[in-house]
Amino acid sequence: MSYKADFRIWRGDVDGGELRDFKVEVNEGEVVLDIIHRLQATQAPDLAVRWNCKAGKCGSCSAEINGRPRLLCMTRMSTFAPEEVVTVTPMRTFPVIRDLVTDVSFNYAKARQVPSFTPPADLKPGEYRMQQVDVERSQEFRKCIECFLCQNTCHVIRDFEDNKAAFSGPRFLMRIAELDMHPLDVADRQKAAQEEHGLGLCNITKCCTDVCPEHIHITDNALIPMKERVADRKYDPLVWLGNKIRRRGSGD
Repeated sequence: MSYKADFRIWRGDVDGGELRDFKVEVNEGEVVLDIIHRLQATQAPDLAVRWNCKAGKCGSCSAEINGRPRLLCMTRMSTFAPEEVVTVTPMRTFPVIRDLVTDVSFNYAKARQVPSFTPPADLKPGEYRMQQVDVERSQEFRKCIECFLCQNTCHVIRDFEDNKAAFSGPRFLMRIAELDMHPLDVADRQKAAQEEHGLGLCNITKCCTDVCPEHIHITDNALIPMKERVADRKYDPLVWLGNKIRRRGSGD
């Protein structure tokens, strides 16, 4: 089946832009990225779009389709009625470079602020031992393709530009949770999550989980457990007493 679809694409750059209308051919089995490529080939050769694998694994082609954060390569045209106008705009949370391409360097800056895996100093490579249950617990988080759709839809940074300095967003709070759950990691992730990465600003609306193309349960399996760990450490009297005893025993 082939038909002509009405597309509305945002065109512009850092100085501003507008939505422009196109009518373009759609064939059975195609995804939105196919249509964007057809537009480039037939009507708008200067249309800028970021993409790479076209298989939903590189996370490059993130945009907003009819207002919802999605991957262009994983959104089938069969999702929309033939008479429906399909509107494609850049991710709203990040500065526009040109057309559908945004500057996502904010995310890489936040990634550099998360210290890497920190094993005990006296533990040598080859001596790591973990239970399978601990491996499985964080395996889900490893599916992240860093499309940054969760970052884009998180209203803490989407609607409040001033929060960006103090809030790392769900992708990197999930990374901190993954490391905190690692039985061999000795860095103080809980204090950093709260004081440096803004865990307290997250109000667990699950919008990040809702748009994740890898179906990672970011809120339920990472953010909420991390909040519970931080709260236990700060407010649970037994945890507080245990930490005091351990510190005294180590000579602090």
